[in-house]
Amino acid sequence: MPSSSTESRYRTLLQVTEHLSAQTRMESLIEALHTLLQPLIAFNFLAFPQYDEERRMVRVHVLAANDFRRIPSKSWKEEDTPAAKAHARGDLVYVPDVDAETELADFNDLMRGYGIRSYCWIPLFSGGKFLGGLNFGSDVPHAYSEEDIEFMKAVGRQVSVAVDNAISHDRIERERDRLGLLLEINNALVSNLDERSLFAAVASKLRERVGADYVSFTTPDVRNEIMERRLLHFPSGTGLIREGESMTIANSPSARALTSGEAKFLNAAELESDPTDACKRLYAEGIRSICALPLRSRQQIIGTLNIGSLSPDFFNDQDKPFLTQLAGQVAIALDNASSYRRVEELNSRLANEKLYLEDEIRSTSQFEEIIGESPAIRGIFAQLETVAPTDSTVLLVGETGTGKELLARAIHDLSSRKVRTFVKLNCAAIPTGLLESELFGHERGAFTGAISQRIGRFELANGGTIFLDEIGEIPLELQPKLLRVLQEREFERLGSSRTIRSDARLIAATNRDLGKMVEQGHFRADLFYRLNVFPIHVPPLRDRHEDIPLLVRFFVRQFSRRMNRTIDTIPSETMEALVKYPWPGNIRELQNLMERAVILSSGAVLRVPMGDLKPSSAVSSNGASGDVVTLEAAERAAIVRALKEANGKVGGDTGAAARLGMKRTTLQAKMRKLGITTK
Repeated sequence: MPSSSTESRYRTLLQVTEHLSAQTRMESLIEALHTLLQPLIAFNFLAFPQYDEERRMVRVHVLAANDFRRIPSKSWKEEDTPAAKAHARGDLVYVPDVDAETELADFNDLMRGYGIRSYCWIPLFSGGKFLGGLNFGSDVPHAYSEEDIEFMKAVGRQVSVAVDNAISHDRIERERDRLGLLLEINNALVSNLDERSLFAAVASKLRERVGADYVSFTTPDVRNEIMERRLLHFPSGTGLIREGESMTIANSPSARALTSGEAKFLNAAELESDPTDACKRLYAEGIRSICALPLRSRQQIIGTLNIGSLSPDFFNDQDKPFLTQLAGQVAIALDNASSYRRVEELNSRLANEKLYLEDEIRSTSQFEEIIGESPAIRGIFAQLETVAPTDSTVLLVGETGTGKELLARAIHDLSSRKVRTFVKLNCAAIPTGLLESELFGHERGAFTGAISQRIGRFELANGGTIFLDEIGEIPLELQPKLLRVLQEREFERLGSSRTIRSDARLIAATNRDLGKMVEQGHFRADLFYRLNVFPIHVPPLRDRHEDIPLLVRFFVRQFSRRMNRTIDTIPSETMEALVKYPWPGNIRELQNLMERAVILSSGAVLRVPMGDLKPSSAVSSNGASGDVVTLEAAERAAIVRALKEANGKVGGDTGAAARLGMKRTTLQAKMRKLGITTK
């Protein structure tokens, strides 16, 4: 120890006290003590253990060696440190030889770890309040004499007020900084409605003002079984921890905060020893401190905000009130952002539904009801009534043009889902590369040309019904994703890892033999069995002869109104020819022919261009080619019958022309053309 008389020591101490009174920050105060006291007393380190009266804990605020190297602080229970004895006695505690000390084993192990062989713990009091202490230490045993100890007590009495002022100043400054940070974060929150930009602003402020190295936002699923890392800010990460990951809820910091509703802190030792995969990966990425904060909004925990640092013991319990307040602000903002996103998605969905329904009205307004009374169609009606109230998948199988879409609409209208959207998609009409996007949607930038987010048909049909026509045309590589939607009721948009739930009922249709496609390896067997829950075989029109007159009259009325025509007569010979025709194009072919007939009919009598029906396209009910009645033959037969009924009379109220609904001169011209005479 430097030679100095007791008098000169205390004279110098008064000068030290005057100098210390000008220090307002704890760190600068300890640094000043370190510099000013070195000439007065020998020590190798100087520590200020600060006392927390409420929690009865002691935290080493600053610990300095000769080179003023910072050593990580640590919190202790008061009874595990010399503070308890110093506090109770109000006097200094001197440990002359750490190796010979039997009490406070853990604390003395810490001292030995830093090479300290003897130390003095000087209690600090101000206004009757126990502040903590000053801890002088030396690397040699029995370093301090009684004179040194008395001088240390005097040092303690002189610096107590300065320490109290520094503590108060640090507390005020810390609160000011925290309030400033809260204000900055609040300004960032109110100016960002998008969840991602809001999170980026919070993460930036935490990194800039708090020194956080890691920030993430995790949310649970509806059953609290899966946690998703929705957003992540971790610039130094190597990829072990990724944004968008779904994790089974285990005893991770996030899960603990979620289930307990309280902030959870883990230091380096706790992270290293924790057996959970989440903590192992955090530790492997260099995270040495983590704080998981529950995000509570409207009496509900919507997720957790997780803040991490590469420094050990970065957080302490004193930070909990501030971090909890911060989490409360973030929770409200994230909840508002989530609500804003849901409103935006709903608006987008409603806009899409509006456009979709307008298109549907334009494209399907001619189908107002299912027409038919034949046994075949009555059997279909019975099946529709049976399956419609359920949510089971329906597979409509039949030739093209048999009205499978109309039957799908009937199932939807008879179900409890009729108040929601009926969405259709012809799988054969969409290019293979775009079909996945049409079904499941995509995020902006998911592929070249994806300039904005798009909602898929399954998301649009949520709560309603989706009708997939020509389902046999779905490529093999897309079939597993469709199977997942049917089995798990979930999917992801292209370019997104966020799982979306879908409660859409599927009705599929095909004109192909899916069973044979399975045998040939062109269709997945598991998907076929999932689609084939309730198959309905739609009969072709050639098996519904009784329904043809009803369909003819329905289409004629419909097209007549649309074209502002008046057609009230359909010649019996024409109807007979239409009933006999095998209709390879089914109802669609009949509909198109009736539209053409109304266009060509100039009077009240329907003129059907039967010559447009090619013999080569006619298929009988047993699959063989059949005879086709031409328009000329049908007209000749109709005129001959009308003349016979009118006893050969052409004009007049009872003549053949009136019976056929045409002018006498028009009938005579046709008779000349067809070579018909009245003789």
